Amino acid sequence: MNHYTTVLSSLASLQWILLLSSNFLRCQANSLGNETDRIALLQFRNGISIDPFGIFDSWNDSHSFCNWYGITCSHRHQRVTSLNVAGKSLFGTISPYIGNLSFLKTFVLADNSFTGEIPQEVGSLFRLRCFNLSRNILGGDIPTNLTRCTKLETVQFAYNKLVGKIPEGIGYLVELKFLNFRQNFLTGKLPHSLGNLTLLSYFSVAFNKLTGEIPVEIGKLSSLTRFRIGVNSISGTIPEALFNISSLNVFSVPVNQICGSIPYDIGLKLPSLLSFRIGGNRFFGSIPESFGNASKLEAFDIGNNNFVGQVPITLGNLKNLRRLKLFNNGLGSRSANDLVFLTSLKNCTNLNILSLSSNNFGGFLSTSLANLSSQLSELKLGNNYFTGSIPAELIKLVNLTSLEIEYNLLTGSIPTELGMLFNLQALSLGNNRLSGQVPISIGNLSHLYGLYLNENNLEGSFPSSIGNCQFLGVLDASENKFSGTVPTEILGLPALTKLLNLSWNSLTGNLPTEVRNLKLNTLDISANNLSGELPTTIGECLSLENLYMQANFFQGEIPKDLQSLRFLSCLDLSFNDLEGEVPTGGVFTNASAVSLIGNRKLCGGVPELLLPKCPTKTTKMPPACKLLIIIPCVSLSAFLMLTFLVCLWRKRSKKRPPFGTMYVGKLLNVSYKDLRQATDGFSPSNLIGSGGSSSVYKGFLDQLKRQVAVKVLNLQNMGASQSFLAECKTLGNIRHRNLVKILTYCSSLDYKGNEFMALVYQFMENGSLENWLHPNTNRRDAIRNFDLLQRLSIAIDVSSALHYLHDQCETSIIHCDLKPGNVLLDGDMVAHVSDFGLAKIISTINELSHSLISSIGIKGTIGYAPPEYGMGGAASKEGDVYSYGILVLEMFSGRRPTDEMFKEGLNLRDFISIAMPQRLAHVVDPVLFETEATSRKDDNVAVEINLNMSFMKPKVQKCLLAVFEVGLACSAVSPKDRMSMGDVNRQLHLIRNAFLDS
Repeated sequence: MNHYTTVLSSLASLQWILLLSSNFLRCQANSLGNETDRIALLQFRNGISIDPFGIFDSWNDSHSFCNWYGITCSHRHQRVTSLNVAGKSLFGTISPYIGNLSFLKTFVLADNSFTGEIPQEVGSLFRLRCFNLSRNILGGDIPTNLTRCTKLETVQFAYNKLVGKIPEGIGYLVELKFLNFRQNFLTGKLPHSLGNLTLLSYFSVAFNKLTGEIPVEIGKLSSLTRFRIGVNSISGTIPEALFNISSLNVFSVPVNQICGSIPYDIGLKLPSLLSFRIGGNRFFGSIPESFGNASKLEAFDIGNNNFVGQVPITLGNLKNLRRLKLFNNGLGSRSANDLVFLTSLKNCTNLNILSLSSNNFGGFLSTSLANLSSQLSELKLGNNYFTGSIPAELIKLVNLTSLEIEYNLLTGSIPTELGMLFNLQALSLGNNRLSGQVPISIGNLSHLYGLYLNENNLEGSFPSSIGNCQFLGVLDASENKFSGTVPTEILGLPALTKLLNLSWNSLTGNLPTEVRNLKLNTLDISANNLSGELPTTIGECLSLENLYMQANFFQGEIPKDLQSLRFLSCLDLSFNDLEGEVPTGGVFTNASAVSLIGNRKLCGGVPELLLPKCPTKTTKMPPACKLLIIIPCVSLSAFLMLTFLVCLWRKRSKKRPPFGTMYVGKLLNVSYKDLRQATDGFSPSNLIGSGGSSSVYKGFLDQLKRQVAVKVLNLQNMGASQSFLAECKTLGNIRHRNLVKILTYCSSLDYKGNEFMALVYQFMENGSLENWLHPNTNRRDAIRNFDLLQRLSIAIDVSSALHYLHDQCETSIIHCDLKPGNVLLDGDMVAHVSDFGLAKIISTINELSHSLISSIGIKGTIGYAPPEYGMGGAASKEGDVYSYGILVLEMFSGRRPTDEMFKEGLNLRDFISIAMPQRLAHVVDPVLFETEATSRKDDNVAVEINLNMSFMKPKVQKCLLAVFEVGLACSAVSPKDRMSMGDVNRQLHLIRNAFLDS
């Protein structure tokens, strides 16, 4: 017994020793663990370079690190479980020692300025649940080791500069509920493994550079409430299963390349929707009526797509609706029924933004607009087909800050009642047919920043009350009939810093000296009747960048102080009556930034201006000597003039011109003598182009005080007179920035008594697109920098012009002969469509057009005319679209459709279609590669890029593919397969925006 008791006693003693030993080891381990955490924290602190709030002053050994600012420790083991220093304006890098905080569950550095990369060592934090690094300046890739942190529930890396792909292993984080990579530079595709994150509620990768399609596995995320992938380059369609996630309340995919239609029952499948945003994609079809069932919907944005049809009245069921954006689609039918849905919107009492611009809505602007929510702040109706007058009842929308009704067919005057919208900041009424005077009540809009009245028929002078608009920063009143002097009240507006455009009016008098008060970037008073000397005070406008004063009657010398405006980069004083020596400093040192043509008394300046040298002063001739010379000369001239008039009268009495002194539209006839004098007797040195039907001369027409292009018709050609009438009728009654302007015309007799017809256009400094695409050898070097963006902008200009002719004129017009030779470029390389000799006005197809068809036929030009014209088909919008498509293909391939290589059934369209997309580099204009080579300073790139498309920058390759797709779609063989010019214009704008954004 004693032995047994002794053994038991010994075992008990050993157990006690082991227990003490175990506690000692555990304490020692905890001690070592604490030390590891302390060292890791100190290393983290050492990575901080700027600590403006001194939060790390507490990180010292005077007390336990568990008491340091931003640190939380576990009670049992005293290990760091949370590191949170968000919003403290810290600068520095993240130390890799952070990986030693093995008990860390929360790691938050949001709203600071951390740089560098996220260390791979974070993969050791296997207990981590919340990881928030949003709003820093972190770069590099998302660490692949992060996928080891399988306990993660929240990952927020938004608003950084992360690059690379989203790790495919992200699917291992099966407990993830919140994932936010918004606004970085991530590339590649969305991983298919995202479908494994069945607990995921919030997903955002918006504002990155992601490509590819949405994985169908996304449809497995049954807990998803917010889905945000906007502003990427994601394509394809929306997986059908995604529309079946009934918990979804935010669906946001704007500004991508996603296509397809919206399920008809979407409002039933997604009853919890709060926000539905798909703007800036390629969706099509109609708007489902079932959206009316999503009664919680607050934001509805489908702008910039291809939706058609009527807007369903069921949207009136959405009583919580705040934003309704339907702009830039094909909605409506230009009929009176298009706005029926507005009546139902009176139930949407919280509506704040309503944007219907750039659609096909027509009819009168209904007074039902006044029944919309009194909370409405933005009402955008521009670029539609609304007729009638502006409803005075809009006064009921007392909270309006923006009212945009530009580019419609509105008539009547500006309602005085608009002056009662005291909160208005932007008022855009441009490009309508408004008449009358600007109401005095405009001065009540004391918060107004932007006022756009351009391209109407407004008249009279500006009311002095405009001086009350103390916050006005932009005023565009160009192309109206305003008269009187330049209002000094406008010149005194303190906030007018962006733009003052009073051009193309009938303003008279001097430019007031008060112009000194302006702090403008751009001042445009061109094409008025202003006179007198240029005020020297204009030299005090220190912020001026652009100054346009051409086509007036200014006299005297150029103020020397203009050369002291250091920001002035563009100055146009052409076609005035200025004289004296031109300054040689400031903007005047750059001949390309200054236009002085049409001022024949100027001299001096830099040599590049090609002005004559200023004469040395000589002794004046006594008045008596002048009389001895002048009197005989005047007498002889009078005798010769009288003799000439008698002869001319005799000839005219025998043969009268066919049209006499007629008007066509608003164009006033000028004489043969005027045009002969303007072109120096139709001198060959002024000939700028000729063909079988006409010759074009440049000249200076005194009546217009500007340089012009004079198109003299060859009346020996059959149908020349009808062509003359067609062009006058077409261009005399339409206005668009991308259509060449016909200034006047001549239908008379020449000095030999022969019939003479000519059209006078605005002069285009950069000639035709034909000369830029296919320059002769002498011009090739000068046109070497005809780059991609310039061509894309010209393609957009031409599409805008055709869209206007086809869809936005009161009566649709078909051009019938679109080709590079008929696209002219002004000094800013803005394109203008010209030559309307074959144009057809659809509303009069049974009158004028039939006579044209029978006399001159629908010729067009070989290579650009659509195939149906060759088979006797009638002129059509689709025919113009075909010609446009061929023009686009030529612009970016550099090959004419009549190139010798196109034979035996091969044509330009097939040549490009066959090459898409793998052999893109083989069909692109080599000049674009030369531009690429120049930008890289490598002459060999131009040669090598033809053999390897990888030399092409991705954004260039993507842009070219998209543009060629538009050209191919427009030039489809079957007219019904061609795009409309409205769709073309929208698509090209998206392509250019994507190119510039990238």
